[in-house]
Amino acid sequence: MSETISFADFEKVDIRIGTIVSAEPFPEARKPAIKMKIDFGPEIGEKKSSAQITVHYTPDELVGRQVMAVVNFPPRQIGPFMSEVLTLGFMDADNAVVLASVDHKVANGAKLM
Repeated sequence: MSETISFADFEKVDIRIGTIVSAEPFPEARKPAIKMKIDFGPEIGEKKSSAQITVHYTPDELVGRQVMAVVNFPPRQIGPFMSEVLTLGFMDADNAVVLASVDHKVANGAKLM
């Protein structure tokens, strides 16, 4: 477990839900990855993200799926690609990423409370 933080620290992390509007392979990445464009609604708009999720997902099956992401980290250069948000997931028993998502559709841009 990580060190204990205050609720105020947690509130600084802006986690939102968005819908993947496009996804494609990212062959230039060091580890297999997928590039995505995610719609976070009118307040935030569309943002780009790269994620190492190729074990459980293909680009085609990602489009239309809602995912959670941290939207207030600084952009990060990943090879030739600028990732603007951190898409969230959990490691399974084989250390492959399983995306964090909701079990009912919510409005794009909704904030994790």
